[in-house]
Amino acid sequence: MIQIKDLSKIYTTKERVVKGVDNVSLNITTGEVFGIVGYSGAGKSSLIRCLNLLEKPTSGEIKIDGLNLMKLRGRKLRQARLKIGMIFQHFHLISQKTIYENIAFALRAAKTPASQINKRVTELLEMVGLADKRDVYPAQLSGGQKQRVGIARALANNPSVLLCDEATSALDPNTTLSILRLLKKINKELKITIVLITHEMNVVKEICDRMAIMQDGKVIEEGAVYDIFSGPKEELTKEFISSVVSFDVPSAILNKCTGRIVKVMYKGDVAGEGIISDTVQQYNIKGNFLHGSIEYIQEIPLGIFLMELQGDNQEVEKAISYMSSRASLVEVIDHGN
Repeated sequence: MIQIKDLSKIYTTKERVVKGVDNVSLNITTGEVFGIVGYSGAGKSSLIRCLNLLEKPTSGEIKIDGLNLMKLRGRKLRQARLKIGMIFQHFHLISQKTIYENIAFALRAAKTPASQINKRVTELLEMVGLADKRDVYPAQLSGGQKQRVGIARALANNPSVLLCDEATSALDPNTTLSILRLLKKINKELKITIVLITHEMNVVKEICDRMAIMQDGKVIEEGAVYDIFSGPKEELTKEFISSVVSFDVPSAILNKCTGRIVKVMYKGDVAGEGIISDTVQQYNIKGNFLHGSIEYIQEIPLGIFLMELQGDNQEVEKAISYMSSRASLVEVIDHGN
């Protein structure tokens, strides 16, 4: 369990005082993948760097497995940090060292006995799929391969927590997906808690269990990823979700619509039911699909559709009422001409 309580980080310059993290409290459950989302300047990088005290918080508490990091000093703090691995956006590999040496460096820094280093590095290279790259240098690797080395290095000392600071932002979409799948595999097999910061909702949708949205140093919304995708409360959250699930219909098409335009949302198993087809068959209306899709979040379907309903007003009202009784949400967004 990671417990963050009333955490603040204030940066002071000659010109002004900036609250990078503003009184944030979060509980992250052992073994989950927790996403922290926000635009540049939202405070998410400051928050994650406070978790291993790369940035010293101005105030508040950080407890990992019951240990208050804010009260540790010297050797005890260094030992606690060994249980917190971190991977970065730009890899931070040592260009003059081979892949083997990059990973071994983390073990030597932790004073791992020399007799154990070769076995551990070999295990890690196999885990991240780079067993054949042990003697090459970072310049000879692709971006995705470099990040795999970064992951192996972060796992070297068997951490209980893995912090990912925009770990996929420098990668193309296909490579991003492969890295996210590797992180999910590590999370499941090693039971490591992962805290992942990003500005990309596709990343959160792919592997996170829960998430928090940050703005101006504060957490403005928090919850299970599925719940936030299916029922966002804050405007910023809705903006982020629209980057993944977009339902903008061209105005030229909307201008041709004469019926009522409704938004229909299905959650869970309901998304697989034929609600719309049942509605059109039971009532004397015509239904035209304008836009829609079914997303799978944590393997649970979330369906959202925009459609135009044409016909007698009473029949349309009955159809909307029927859909409302079966769907999670039915919202009339245009009453037609």
